[in-house]
Amino acid sequence: MGKKLSVHVKVHKEDEYVGWEEKKIQDNPDYKNLWIFIDINEKRLELIDLDRNEILKKYVIASGKPNTPSPIGNWKIIGKGRWGKGFGTRWMALNVPWGRYGIHGTNKPNSIGWAASHGCIRMRNQDIEELYKIVKVGTPVTIWGGPFGAFGNGFRVLKPGYRGSDVYEVQRYMKKLGYYPGWVDGIYGEGMKVYVIRFRKKHNLKITHDIDREFYKALGIELFE
Repeated sequence: MGKKLSVHVKVHKEDEYVGWEEKKIQDNPDYKNLWIFIDINEKRLELIDLDRNEILKKYVIASGKPNTPSPIGNWKIIGKGRWGKGFGTRWMALNVPWGRYGIHGTNKPNSIGWAASHGCIRMRNQDIEELYKIVKVGTPVTIWGGPFGAFGNGFRVLKPGYRGSDVYEVQRYMKKLGYYPGWVDGIYGEGMKVYVIRFRKKHNLKITHDIDREFYKALGIELFE
């Protein structure tokens, strides 16, 4: 019985602290209009005060590996929490439709500065703890991956099982042309494979599930700097 009570008290104190922290952020007039900009090429996160047009903080980050890229695009923080030792000390969730992505700490500090994650933005624990105290739920986040928008630094060959902003964009183009009735969710799942094959047959392309340069061209997607 005593053990259960101690756990309850611990959780209550944690909730109390989080509530206090959120109130301090909300009441701080210096940090009402913030924006997080992340350059995954430079492995850099900047916290920008939009009212003052000033960079408040700069941090080095780790981004997604080539086969599990970070989600390029404009997002917002939809949740904050504390994590265990395995994944660092803080977590801030992003509203990415094709998976669970966020900005978080790490127990692998040597990975910072590299393309090393499964798509999330990793920070050193002391850095994420500092950032966590400043930003609040609803803060906009831009992840920039190169000059080609959703395609970052250029096309990658998309295969079944891939996720990302480029998959999302391909689905959007296919839907606009009437070739994809499914959900535009950024996930190249089993259902999408059928429509990729149909599109290839309709345009006399070689039959494969891959979305490659000839597929992009047939869709009308071209890259311009």
